[in-house]
Amino acid sequence: MSKIIIASRGSRLALWQSEHIASRLMAAHEGLETEIKVFKTQGDIILDTPLAKIGGKGLFTKELEDAILRGEAHIAVHSLKDVPVELPSGLILAGVTARADRRDALVSDKYSGLDSLPRGAVVGTTSLRRRMQLLAIRPDLIIKNLRGNLQSRFEKLKNGLFDAIILAYAGLERLNMMREAKYVAPFETDIIVPAMGQGILAVECSSGEDNLLAMLSPLFDEIADIESKIERRFVERLQGGCQAPIGVSAEVFTGGTIYARGVVGLPNGKNILSAEVRGGVSMANELGEALAEKLIALGAKETIARAEIMANGLSDE
Repeated sequence: MSKIIIASRGSRLALWQSEHIASRLMAAHEGLETEIKVFKTQGDIILDTPLAKIGGKGLFTKELEDAILRGEAHIAVHSLKDVPVELPSGLILAGVTARADRRDALVSDKYSGLDSLPRGAVVGTTSLRRRMQLLAIRPDLIIKNLRGNLQSRFEKLKNGLFDAIILAYAGLERLNMMREAKYVAPFETDIIVPAMGQGILAVECSSGEDNLLAMLSPLFDEIADIESKIERRFVERLQGGCQAPIGVSAEVFTGGTIYARGVVGLPNGKNILSAEVRGGVSMANELGEALAEKLIALGAKETIARAEIMANGLSDE
């Protein structure tokens, strides 16, 4: 194969991700050409409604996957946190890249961190996971919906619509936007548990494409693969979609020890359940399931069902 066509969303961050993968592939294969084709996903088009109300799976991936299945692209590049745990028939995740910073960050021009926000401060995020954990710490905060690309989110912050906004730290680093606001304060993962796969890029392609899979192999990172499989199995076992506030973080430490922590709860910050597991790399295939089972024993299934009902009643603000 002399040319790889990459399906991508059109946001600046999505294009950075696709260009990053393209450059790595061309560096690994002399003479290889790449082309990026841009598609709009449902998640890009519907910007006036919280993600929890749109519902469904693959809000940011389906159109890219359809392009592969139609033969219009060879691969698609995704933020792994946007990829549902169940893929369409005929598609596989061909590889995941080394993980960038997995943390969320509070971004503000006025306040240096969560503790410095005044009572009743307005914080922007669409993520039910972030909403849940923020309100658990600061129930006085007013959480309002924040959709759109990074540039539009910063514009809303600059225009005074929010006292602070919550973003993925990795995206800020990738677009060199750390200085776009006066304060960028990352949350440690024991304070705000990240989303499944946050900080990892995933490459999706048709199954059975042995030649293409071989060409994509330089992108593969073993540690990210282990961590992401634990996190994705955890979410799969809980049967949690975008309408459920779920956080999970698995980390492989030097020496092969794995620590994983999961959290579920209600969007209002109440009834939060958390659990953790530890083990070696040899136990990696079981840890995601074991973590989910701990939370299920605490009532996670019932909590998720309540959370989904509650999510449908959230304001569009």
